[in-house]
Amino acid sequence: MSIEDDIALLNGVPTLHLLGEVGLRVLAIGCETRNYVRGAVMFSAREPADAGFVVKRGSFRLTTIDTTRSETIARVGALIGELALVMAMPRPSTAIAAEPSTAIRISRKLFQRVLDSDPDAAQRLRDEFASRVGQIASDLTIVGDRLTQ
Repeated sequence: MSIEDDIALLNGVPTLHLLGEVGLRVLAIGCETRNYVRGAVMFSAREPADAGFVVKRGSFRLTTIDTTRSETIARVGALIGELALVMAMPRPSTAIAAEPSTAIRISRKLFQRVLDSDPDAAQRLRDEFASRVGQIASDLTIVGDRLTQ
């Protein structure tokens, strides 16, 4: 795939779309493409997270470490490890290639460089995260109200 193909893929990711064309180009040029055979571990739960990944080909099985032991499948265009782009944290899940797969690795350092160079993009991202947190708080209030009834 070309840089233009990578930009188009990244542009399809809602969070990354907020960065605009210039930011996406910087990410596409500076990111790293990694290939995984079926069963290969992309990352393990509890290890330090320093990057996010966009699925370029194939799919990854994400298994959480909490008591629910939930499993999710991340397919082409999915952003895995979104919060790792903006903050240091341990991985909450393990990601394993469900088939031969390819992912674009975006380091936190690269992502921060894009935000530092474009304050408007950083503001759009902050607004998006604030909106999501507000929605989560609202959802929790509704669930809490239902549980107390």
